Amino acid sequence: MNIYLILAIRAAIEAGKAILDIYQTDFSVEYKDDTSPLTLADKKANDIILRHLKETNIPVLSEEGRSIPYQERKLWNQLWIVDPLDGTKEFIKKNGEFTVNIALIKNQEPVLGVVYAPVLDELYFGDKELGAYKLEKTIEKTDNLDNLIALSSKLPLNISKSYFGIVASRSHLTPETTSYIDKIKKGHNAIKIISKGSSLKLVMVAEGIADVYPRFAPTSEWDTAAGHAIVLASGGRVVQANNQIKDVIYNKEDILNPWFIVKK
Repeated sequence: MNIYLILAIRAAIEAGKAILDIYQTDFSVEYKDDTSPLTLADKKANDIILRHLKETNIPVLSEEGRSIPYQERKLWNQLWIVDPLDGTKEFIKKNGEFTVNIALIKNQEPVLGVVYAPVLDELYFGDKELGAYKLEKTIEKTDNLDNLIALSSKLPLNISKSYFGIVASRSHLTPETTSYIDKIKKGHNAIKIISKGSSLKLVMVAEGIADVYPRFAPTSEWDTAAGHAIVLASGGRVVQANNQIKDVIYNKEDILNPWFIVKK
């Protein structure tokens, strides 16, 4: 597992550096069939990640290679799920809140995850054995996991806060989300609503900065898999909103996630 984690970290950082090179230019934007934006950064990052993960001989499900039929995928008990640039809208707006996401799935459960925010130069990584970590400034040598862990903060962070933190998406604040937040307000004196883009919303719960992230709007498996793995490694859960006994699972026939709640 450690070898896979190092490989995924290296892939995410290299992809992130390539994304940054394009971020600093006047890049062009294309639109996919579902009208979501696509940039050269998505494509370059995807190519870099696939080149690294190829070494593992484990199949990859990526947002940029989403057309793999379920008849083929259902035979995979192990796979990588990749979003080479999560938060393309944030990338286009140039607000820095986008990430590179790489997760390893075993038997539909995310067991390893890497989330890298290139502009912030923040790396989140973890697996079920090691726990979850945050590295605030990446380093050149990423082939020694012990060194990386020594330089990182274990999640959740040891912080004291006087509020109950709720993560809410800026662009997907649905009536269901508002209703959920209103119910929480009744049980807490101080509520803080925190907005972030991309998978940074999930890792904020892993960090302990936020207590819960309700998502009552569409997401796909590659949007959440890496962050979900880090939440699990930090001791949290990502459960289905309509049945909170059940965890969100991956490599389903329908790659859309159910509505979910991330909690510590």
